[in-house]
Amino acid sequence: MDDVIKPFGDGFVTALAPEFVLVIGLFTLMIVPNLGDAKFRIPLTQVRIPWLFGGKRGTLDSDPRLPGIFASLFFVMAFILAAVSFIGGMETKTIASGTNELLKVDEFSRLFELIFYGALALASIASIDRLPATSRKDRSVSGLYNNRRQVDFYILLITCGLGMSVVALAQDLFLLFIGLELASFSTYVLVAFMKETKEGSEAGMKYFIVGSVASGVGLYGLSLLYLWSGSLQFEELTAHFNATGMDPLPLTALGMLLVGFGFKVSAAPFHFAAPDAYAGAPGPVAGVLATASKAMGIVGLLRILLVVAAPEGMEDSTTVWLIALAVLSVITMTWGNIAALGSTNPKRMLAYSSVAHAGYMLAAITAIGALNWDAAHADTSRTAALAVVTALMFHLVVLVCFKLGAFLVLSLLESENGGHTLESLGGLVKREPFLAVAMFIFMMSLAGVPPLAGFLSKLLVIMGIVKAALIESTASGNVTFSEIHWVWYLALIMVINSAISVFYYLRVGLVMFFNEPEEGREGPLPRGTSVRLAIVACVASTIYFGVGAGQLIALCESAANALLGAW
Repeated sequence: MDDVIKPFGDGFVTALAPEFVLVIGLFTLMIVPNLGDAKFRIPLTQVRIPWLFGGKRGTLDSDPRLPGIFASLFFVMAFILAAVSFIGGMETKTIASGTNELLKVDEFSRLFELIFYGALALASIASIDRLPATSRKDRSVSGLYNNRRQVDFYILLITCGLGMSVVALAQDLFLLFIGLELASFSTYVLVAFMKETKEGSEAGMKYFIVGSVASGVGLYGLSLLYLWSGSLQFEELTAHFNATGMDPLPLTALGMLLVGFGFKVSAAPFHFAAPDAYAGAPGPVAGVLATASKAMGIVGLLRILLVVAAPEGMEDSTTVWLIALAVLSVITMTWGNIAALGSTNPKRMLAYSSVAHAGYMLAAITAIGALNWDAAHADTSRTAALAVVTALMFHLVVLVCFKLGAFLVLSLLESENGGHTLESLGGLVKREPFLAVAMFIFMMSLAGVPPLAGFLSKLLVIMGIVKAALIESTASGNVTFSEIHWVWYLALIMVINSAISVFYYLRVGLVMFFNEPEEGREGPLPRGTSVRLAIVACVASTIYFGVGAGQLIALCESAANALLGAW
């Protein structure tokens, strides 16, 4: 039985402790940089009272690195609080107003919060040395401008984290959409944060326009669902789908919602703004887009397709979105890998790689839609669904390690106006051996080379898809090719695409180890202690989760169980 909590009632703050930490962090960033020695004079007197806001700032609060340090600390605190909630078993807590469920704290939502906070914490730490801050003694217009916008950057990061938290916790489609847009508007500005560059401003504009159109289509689909059912509660929507089947109106609404979430996961053909956005955004921001933002879109797809339009609620065990999502997954993974083969910009290559990984994840969701949920196969289907969702969540977790890590390496190259061509990576092993080895580890993990985390995550996804395809034949005890469900082709196509991806990932390694450095880039890269620390954390986790992922897999399985319990 869930523990039901009223908004702002007993247990409300405790249940949402990580979110309240971020709210405190948001206000801290707004207040601390504005503290000073200003005094307020009482009218008609000479009495002056310390006002604290304004005036000459002190040595500490005028440090341009302070917002980054504060934001990093608050993200780490939120991450720890979310992680601690798993210790000793987690009690599900539901925030409800009357009969309407608003937010639910369980293993599923908390695991996604770990993904969000982990990615944002790494991006925040890495950005401390990567934003163009200048000395406090620099009183030029450009210096003052660069120092002042440090606060803006980290406020946007925290706002993005709060929006992602709402998406993970939401039990109402409207709240889910609000969280999605809160995070999205923050990322639009973050992508264009380096607006003094042509690439940054162009990327931000494209990302905003395409994202706004996708959100508008998704919002229209949401309104159609409300028109059809009279409610946006997940439980009530599920009941309507199970009772009435797929009428044209909810089917149209579902398709429109897929457009909105398809943009967030960079699924083809909704990915056109992604390469430009990744290329123009600062390296840490691009890493957040490729990991946390993608995970946020997956949350929406899981809620809509596996909870609302629940596969086991469909007539004749046929899921209406099965074929459409299968076609979309094949197009997405193939398009992403082929486009990456011809890319000479490392960030654009990683963007297309993210498109391909979105296709892998869509294939996993498709496999669940292929399961037979009648009474004779219900238990085995649930076991297969559990395996697929566990693999999907594990893939999202470890993706933060090696995909974000790759973008952080490129962010160091950006500090010397590099990272925009493969040639700028030339001879990196001679300049920075550790960074070259780290980048190679990230590339091999993305390619799925053992014993790294990327290999295990792809293997689990493929095994989950195959398990779903074999349900019918294994139940009869006679495994024949004709009885294997066609979704096993998705696993085969995924293997072929993974093999294709090896070529462009290896190309990065060849350039780093065998090419000579570009003229004028022979020396070591600019120092950046914080970003190097974040890269070390990514390398260590990429290796560790490849060989010792038992605890993480168990954690992902408990989160998958929490999601399946909503069916």
